Amino acid sequence: MLPPGRLSHPARTYLVLKGGWAFLWAVAFTLSLVYQVDVVGLTPFQLIVIGTVLETTCFLGEIPTGVVADLHSRKVSVIIGLVTIGAGVCLMAVPEFWVILAAQVVWGLGYTFVSGAAEAWVTDEVGQDAVQPVFTRGHQVSLGMTIAGILAAGFLGQAALAWPIVAGGVGFVLLGAVMAVLMREDNFAPTPRGDRDTWGHLWATTREGLYAATRHRVIRTFLLVGLLAGLTSEVLDRLWVDRIINHIGLPELGTGDDVATWFTLFALAAALVGLVASVLANRLAPAALNAEHPTRVMATLVLVEVAGVALFALSGNLGAALAGKWTRDAAQSVSWPVAHAWLNRSITNPGSRATTLSMMGQADAVGQIAGGPALGLVANRAGVQTALLLAAAIQVPAALLYARLRPRRTRR
Repeated sequence: MLPPGRLSHPARTYLVLKGGWAFLWAVAFTLSLVYQVDVVGLTPFQLIVIGTVLETTCFLGEIPTGVVADLHSRKVSVIIGLVTIGAGVCLMAVPEFWVILAAQVVWGLGYTFVSGAAEAWVTDEVGQDAVQPVFTRGHQVSLGMTIAGILAAGFLGQAALAWPIVAGGVGFVLLGAVMAVLMREDNFAPTPRGDRDTWGHLWATTREGLYAATRHRVIRTFLLVGLLAGLTSEVLDRLWVDRIINHIGLPELGTGDDVATWFTLFALAAALVGLVASVLANRLAPAALNAEHPTRVMATLVLVEVAGVALFALSGNLGAALAGKWTRDAAQSVSWPVAHAWLNRSITNPGSRATTLSMMGQADAVGQIAGGPALGLVANRAGVQTALLLAAAIQVPAALLYARLRPRRTRR
């Protein structure tokens, strides 16, 4: 890990971005599902539809917005994304299904402007050989700020469940303004205006990203893993609240809004578990996590995720179910910076970096678009438990894909 005094300006700016993003994300979304169920009265099917519309937006927007970041400016792409996310999140506070549905299109599009661009920007500025510690520090800062955001959401939510949503939306707009001041692009050269052929460059840059994604073993594997992750994640992310409330049950606290209080506590515990897991993993096994090809680590983490989802599905006890979910969340917390650093090192053409990273988001979105409604139908007809177990089984091949990925040449 880099000492704070040695962090470059781009690295510090990235930490501000990641910390601010995590705080505002937690403020806006910690109680959003509770808001949609308790205040708006959305049905499980409507919750799945909202998720599908969001992922469809991400699918359609990832490539064009990634090209914007590659051809024009990573910084501008990030700023546009933050402001657009803020506007969409504010719309979510309107208690109407169709307005919330439209909000997913707005903030989902904004998300695609940031997705890939922020990581491509900091990789360009600090260098791909030095970026993994920055990603790790950024992820740990994010986990810490997530805890602060959860507490803020819980405090605001006691007044009204819509308040943290509005506060988070306004905050994203303000974060965009802060990034406009702090971000510098010293190592990125956009295409000269006279040479810009929008559709030609769109196709050329996209073709470069597609070539890398289909020809490079690591990138191809990440595409397949992202697809499998997307197929399985939607049912747990969208319906875990429903399973706890309607199938397992919550003890009474006597706080007025027991559901809001419980889910604030759940989110806080999940963030703490993720932070502790990330710190311990990097202290106990830094060499394995920072390896050029961390195949065994990633395969193991996938299997831990699978075990966590299965435990959540099978447990009728609240404590055991939460242990399963938090096990899955902790494994994701450890794997995120490792996977992103590995992927960024594998992209040999910096000019198509954001586009290639956006394709990873597209693979996840395709999986969620296909898997969300299908597993939602399974949950409706055979039960949420069955859908969760099926999701866990579908993710197992991702571990095999990682395990088979070996470097052709060992570097010393």
